[in-house]
Amino acid sequence: MSVSELYTKYTKVWIPDPEDVWKSAEIVQNYKEGDEVLRLKLEDETPLEHPVNSKANQLPFLRNPDILVGENDLTALSYLHEPAVLHNLKVRFLESNAIYTYCGIVLVAINPYEQLAIYGEDVIQAYSGQNMGDMDPHIFAVAEEAYKQMARDEKNQSIIVSGESGAGKTVSAKYAMRYFATVGGSASETNVEEKVLASSPIMEAIGNAKTTRNDNSSRFGKYIQIGFDQRYFIIGANMRTYLLEKSRVVFQAEDERNYHIFYQLCASASRPEFKELCLSSAENYFYTTRGGDILIDGVDDAEDLNRTCNAFTLLGVKEAHQMKIYRVIASILHLGNVEIVSERDVDTCGIAKEDEHLNYFCNLLGVEHDQMEHWLCHRKLITTSETYIKTMAKQQAINAKNALAKHIYAQLFNWIVEQINKALYTTSKQHSFIGVLDIYGFETFEINSFEQFCINYANEKLQQQFNLHVFKLEQEEYMKEQIPWTLIDFSDNQPCIDLIEAKLGILDLLDEECRMPKGTDQSWAQKLYDRHSSSLHFQKPRMSNMAYVIIHFADKVEYQCDGFLEKNRDTVHEEQINILKASKYKLVADLFQDEDSASTAKVSKSKINVRPLKPAIKASNKEHKKTVGHQFRNSLHLLMETLNITTPHYVRCIKPNDEKFAFSFDPARAVQQLRACGVLETIRISAAGYPSRWTYHEFFNRYRVLMTKKNIILNDKKETCRRLLDIVIKDPDKFQFGKTKIFFRAGQVAYLEKLRADKFRAACMIIQKTVRGWLQRVKYRRLKKATITLQRYVRGYQARRLVVFLRKTRAAIILQKQCRMLAARRQYLKIRSAAITIQACARGMFVRQVYHELLLQHKATVIQKNLRGWMARKRFCRIRNAVIYLQCCVRRMRARRELKTLKIEAKSVEHYKKLTSGMENKVVQLQRKVDDQNKEYKTVSEQMMAVTTAQAIEIDKLRKELDRCREQQGEDNRATSLQEEIDELRKELEKSQKQRKFLEDTSTREKAELQQRVLDLEEENTLLKHEKEELNQRIKSESNNVAEKFSEKIAKEYEQSKKEIDEERSRYQNLLKEYSRVEQRYENLREEMTLMKQTPGHRRNPSNQSSLESDSNYPSISTSDIGDTEDAIQLVEEAGLENAAMDMTIFLKLQKRVRELEQERKSLRTELEQKEALETKKMPNEYNSITDNDQAAEMAYDSLKRHELESENKKLKNELNELRKAVAEKATMDDPTNESENAYSILLHQLKEANEELEVRKEEVLMLRTQIVKAAQQKEEAKSTDNVTEKYEWKKSDENTDKDDAIEAYNGVCETNRLLEAQLQAHIKQHEKEVERMHAQIEATKEEMEKQQQILTQTLQMSPDARIEYNIQQEITRLTNENLDLKELVEKQEKNEKKLKKQLKIHMKKVQELEARGTVPKEPRREQLTRQVTVQRKEKEFQGMLEYIKEDETLLIRNLITDLKPQAVSATVPGLPAYILFMCLRHADYVNDDQKVHSLLTGTINGIKKVLKKHNDDFEITSFWLSNSCRLLHCLKQYSGDEDFMKQNNTRQNEHSLKNFDLTEYRQVLSDLSIQIYQQVVKVAEGLLQPMIVSAMLENESIQGLSSVKPMGYRKRSSSRLDGDDSYSLEAMLRQLNILNNTMCEHGLDPEIIQQVFRQLFYVINAVTLNNLLLRKDVCSWSTGMQIRYNISQLEEWLRGKNLQQSGAVKTMEPLIQAAQLLQVKKKTTDDAEAICSMCKALSTQQIVKILNLYTPVNEFEERVTVSFIRNIQSCLQDRNEPPQLLMDFKHTFPVMFPFNPSALNLDTIHIPANLNLTFLIRV
Repeated sequence: MSVSELYTKYTKVWIPDPEDVWKSAEIVQNYKEGDEVLRLKLEDETPLEHPVNSKANQLPFLRNPDILVGENDLTALSYLHEPAVLHNLKVRFLESNAIYTYCGIVLVAINPYEQLAIYGEDVIQAYSGQNMGDMDPHIFAVAEEAYKQMARDEKNQSIIVSGESGAGKTVSAKYAMRYFATVGGSASETNVEEKVLASSPIMEAIGNAKTTRNDNSSRFGKYIQIGFDQRYFIIGANMRTYLLEKSRVVFQAEDERNYHIFYQLCASASRPEFKELCLSSAENYFYTTRGGDILIDGVDDAEDLNRTCNAFTLLGVKEAHQMKIYRVIASILHLGNVEIVSERDVDTCGIAKEDEHLNYFCNLLGVEHDQMEHWLCHRKLITTSETYIKTMAKQQAINAKNALAKHIYAQLFNWIVEQINKALYTTSKQHSFIGVLDIYGFETFEINSFEQFCINYANEKLQQQFNLHVFKLEQEEYMKEQIPWTLIDFSDNQPCIDLIEAKLGILDLLDEECRMPKGTDQSWAQKLYDRHSSSLHFQKPRMSNMAYVIIHFADKVEYQCDGFLEKNRDTVHEEQINILKASKYKLVADLFQDEDSASTAKVSKSKINVRPLKPAIKASNKEHKKTVGHQFRNSLHLLMETLNITTPHYVRCIKPNDEKFAFSFDPARAVQQLRACGVLETIRISAAGYPSRWTYHEFFNRYRVLMTKKNIILNDKKETCRRLLDIVIKDPDKFQFGKTKIFFRAGQVAYLEKLRADKFRAACMIIQKTVRGWLQRVKYRRLKKATITLQRYVRGYQARRLVVFLRKTRAAIILQKQCRMLAARRQYLKIRSAAITIQACARGMFVRQVYHELLLQHKATVIQKNLRGWMARKRFCRIRNAVIYLQCCVRRMRARRELKTLKIEAKSVEHYKKLTSGMENKVVQLQRKVDDQNKEYKTVSEQMMAVTTAQAIEIDKLRKELDRCREQQGEDNRATSLQEEIDELRKELEKSQKQRKFLEDTSTREKAELQQRVLDLEEENTLLKHEKEELNQRIKSESNNVAEKFSEKIAKEYEQSKKEIDEERSRYQNLLKEYSRVEQRYENLREEMTLMKQTPGHRRNPSNQSSLESDSNYPSISTSDIGDTEDAIQLVEEAGLENAAMDMTIFLKLQKRVRELEQERKSLRTELEQKEALETKKMPNEYNSITDNDQAAEMAYDSLKRHELESENKKLKNELNELRKAVAEKATMDDPTNESENAYSILLHQLKEANEELEVRKEEVLMLRTQIVKAAQQKEEAKSTDNVTEKYEWKKSDENTDKDDAIEAYNGVCETNRLLEAQLQAHIKQHEKEVERMHAQIEATKEEMEKQQQILTQTLQMSPDARIEYNIQQEITRLTNENLDLKELVEKQEKNEKKLKKQLKIHMKKVQELEARGTVPKEPRREQLTRQVTVQRKEKEFQGMLEYIKEDETLLIRNLITDLKPQAVSATVPGLPAYILFMCLRHADYVNDDQKVHSLLTGTINGIKKVLKKHNDDFEITSFWLSNSCRLLHCLKQYSGDEDFMKQNNTRQNEHSLKNFDLTEYRQVLSDLSIQIYQQVVKVAEGLLQPMIVSAMLENESIQGLSSVKPMGYRKRSSSRLDGDDSYSLEAMLRQLNILNNTMCEHGLDPEIIQQVFRQLFYVINAVTLNNLLLRKDVCSWSTGMQIRYNISQLEEWLRGKNLQQSGAVKTMEPLIQAAQLLQVKKKTTDDAEAICSMCKALSTQQIVKILNLYTPVNEFEERVTVSFIRNIQSCLQDRNEPPQLLMDFKHTFPVMFPFNPSALNLDTIHIPANLNLTFLIRV
């Protein structure tokens, strides 16, 4: 492949740029060999001519295709060079916010300078167990790879974290240790992992400081070695430190700080325990103010000190030791403030008198003040003969003081590290370890000194080890694939290392110069020039004689020689150290022991025996005291030996910018660090060989479009690939065929991608050509059709215009004709009408003249007629008057004569006798009738007295009979109520006898007044109702929106409450799960203890300890225990109520009760007042109204009442006789409960009928009486009218009437008056009550209206939001009051129900005792008879109970639970063991054996737990026992005797209910056990499905040919699809789901529980799939979204097929459905962003943004998601209030509910198969 083929038009290249390092450009003209200029176009369309030197091969770097940009692994890039690496990192960091990227075996980590939510527990769980290539790059992936290789290869591992200061090394190491602590948590209770993590805040406090590059920079190197046991649990750790920057204690550069611990102590100086330190603000100390700034933004030093103290406490450092540590640190601050002043002589100095800081220093360290003051300004010189004490100059004394401060801090640092190692030390055997190396990266500053030299020396050693490891891995890969191995040239830095550490190297010369008495930095520099000037890696600067340059692997570094000797010697005066050794504090004295002894002690304590690969380089001379360089070299050699025996994993931390801006990328700084950390060297080594590697399957799928049909061999893809490459790439050196992969040189994959894109482009052109031609043809046909249509319409329009013209012409002619005709007709009609008018006028004039003549003649005739009539009438009246006068005179004369004769006849005696003869007879008859009536009255009164006495006697008999019935029946409440009703009826009868009638007129008047008053009140009430309706309408009109919002709020509150209940239930179930886990852990530890002891025999449990207490989660339950627990609960509740705050519901209840009591008090007071007023009114009225006339009426009324009472008494006697008969008949029956119930029902029925008949009789009597009264009134009215009008007819009436009729009429009138009066009084009372009620209602409505008006005024004054809230509160209070009322009713009913149940149980026990007493003497006979009874008869009498003896209980548990296999009962009734156990339990309840019940239930629970513990991963057994435990729980409920659980029972099942024991607490125990088994079922099912989920849902091609494979680089996914691989498909997962469903159905598990199981499993499928999608860039594509949607549809179809669509499983898949839709929707415009926000309701903001960032086009024709679109999405979703969680919690479990599911089987129909070996059970 020639250059001209690569550098063609439209190809993109990289050109150097001074600002961006590399800039992208596009070739605008094809390059030909020999051209000196390459014509380019920049991204901003700027043309550019780039000079080219083809002979020197200076062509610009080619750019990778866009489809390869943003890859997880840099080695997946086709062109491997610096600009490609830099651009890929930049795109991932800025556009995808991905801070981790693989580069072969190296993880590149870019510091984001921002907290990211990618380090939580959910992310750790997501990466746990995954292969390194399966997920996106992450520090957790590296940690998991190390942990997995340690477990798999049983080889120690190391994670090497390096980088510049501020690049994030410490944070990366911290997260790696957190991962190990979480995944490999200790198996014991020592919490070693917490101690390992607790060491981080301590080391950060004493070893980290603020620098110009990092606010929390580690100023030392550390290697933390985490030890694991054989089960790979953390058992301990060890820490080694390297090269603490001691100079920072006494000096800090500008804008830097000292170590954090100094500022933490100063910030907490005000605490009482720190008063003895005598500290103040950090501004007052010399050692903390050298850098200027003492604060860090966003850091609270006082709070950090609390964390440090807590970490010390967790590591076991006591508070006293902590205070000693703080005393030493505070003494260093005081030492820095000790002022040394010059004296007269220049060479002498001293300390100011009474220097308080020196006093503080000596007091804190416990040393002598005078000696320390002396030796701070003097030194001792020892020669062979003498010892001199010499004074020091001021600067020398200051240097000595600073050296002492540095030495104290360094010794304290080492002591703290030693204490941490002691706390992390373990006595158990270490099997393997993982080391985490957090060491400084390559450093180069303007002034580089001894520290930078040591740091760069360490990085040279690490780079050499890294290069060798990479080279070794490349060699192993080539040998594994059987590729011819060619030596790859890589930069070996061994000469540079030899320059530093070899014999007479820089370190040797430095140590030699330090041993010289007068050695100086200048003389040492001169020796370096003389010795190493010829070395290739050593240079001398031109302008300086006190510096030298070393050419490191990363860059040239110039070191200044000033201070090298002093820092290497690290000299501290021996006299000062001796003073500190003599301290009175043991800690201070221990800090300064001899280093040799300390080092030997450390070596002896070390548990790791490291065998070096090469012998360590020996020192050239044996010095008396080891220098810093020598110590560092030895520790570095030890570190390298440790790393060489481990498998290394590399993390390179990159600092993106120096300003610490979040997600800001500086290419120049990044390139500098990439060169320094060896990433580019890794790329260069990879590019030197065959960096691009494809499996045959992936290559075939990706580049199948380049193959022709004849070259494809489906059965041999390797040969197919070979044929393609022979055609496409003709140079055989550009690729190699391995066993499983094809290896390509750099750039070949890009060339293949170019060919593939050209192929697709050509295909697209063909498609476009065809489509465009088709579109043009369609357009032409459409135009032609439109033209024809237009012509047709135009021609039709023209024809229609012609027709319209012809029509208008014809119409015009017709109009003209008609108009002319109309004008002529109008002229004719005008002339005709004029002629007719003239004729009419003339004829009228002639007729009027004739009429006037006739009228005059008629008037004359009328006048003549009237005159003649008047004259005739006048003559007639005169004649008539004369005749009448004559008649009157004659008649007056005749009348006078007749009057005289009548007066004479009236004076005779015989006339009087005729008149009186008839009256005497009538008087005698009336007297006789009166005598008869008096006799009858006496007899009736005597009979009445006899009746009353008989009635009293009968009532006494009835009372006695009722008492006897009450005693027999036991229903006191109802009998008393009946007796009260009888007494009330009697009282009403007595009151009715005593009442008197008022007069009719007064009653009518009062009635009228009452009616008028009622009418007035009704009118007022109607007015109030109208006002109330108006107010209600106003309130409704204002509160329509409020009601809707209130309903929404109620719905939300309901959902919230439901959610809280579910959360509470899940919390409870999680506690059960945790308890079972702890119990399991306890069992494991106990087993381990027994194995460790290895003592013969066995240990017995104490005799007083039951099996349930030892094996069960719950204590043994007995009657005494229950009582004790109830008493304890009551005491706890009382104490809690005294101390706790008042509950809102209790407060509302009390408030409501107070209101009710007040209302009752008011009503009682009003009733009392009314009764008193009535009594005062009745007293005078009664005395005045009793008259003689009323006595007779009263007697008649009493007689009527007596008749009624006699009839009622007769009925009561008959009813009592019937009751006696019924009781007598039922007394002979056996069942006492039926007797009482039937007697009671008969009594109620008879009393109801009697009451109904009484009411009917009363109504009939009242109707008859009213009719009689009406008839009597009519007669009286007739009589009164006759007496008034016809007074003279009394004789005839008296003759016709009879005396009996008159008396009867009189009695009827009296009775009617009394009845009317009684009715009137009843009506008056009723009206009074109604009036009172109306008044109360009116007052209540008034109060309510006032309240509503107040509320309305208040609400109108409020704002709309406040008004809504106020209305909602009012409604809530109303609902709470109603709810409280209902609760009170429920509580009352429950109390009554409990009382009745207790009474029923008591009666049942009495009955059983009576039966037992009656059957005691017959028991021996029964035993004899039972032996003779046949088996068939016993089966007929089977009552559903199984009997066993106590000794067979263990055998029952073993055969039925422990040794039972589900297959043994597969053909029987589901839940058969549960039925058998319950039947055994029924018999124990039947014989009232509580110990047997207790032991059986305890043994059952413990047996089930043992089986589940033994088969904890067997889904069949776990599901089987879940079904049986649920069935046993249902049986305990169904046969408990509670009415709520017995509604669906038949009569036979009700007979099988438990009689003696209440097993409610055991039901709770079984419910908890069922919850644990359910959780185990879900856990086992999840374990079966977990390996299938990712492969089936994301990787397997359910739709063939939809997805396309991309290059994966060095980190190949372990689940990559190959031919004939064992990856799981969706069909395999569906088959597994079918197996799970069939297993649960076969075991008879409740359908509701099966639905909950699959709801949980589908949630796990959703969570695992979505978490993998969020952590894998390679699956975030359009094709994956299509595959996911298809897979989800298949799962939904499976749910419908199994009738599980109502389980809510589909709803749990909603996040995954929305994620798949998000991958497929359009992602460009603002409308698209809004649509995505409205669609993805189930996804969080972080998940949506993460998916958009990870979205990767599989083909070049897809487009990436722009950064602006993602920012738009974030702005649209910023209002969401969501927890900051990226991944779903796949361990979340929904709370399980066990609905009551009663069985339809009768216990006596269950058959026990013989294969269960339960022959010892006896059917009862």
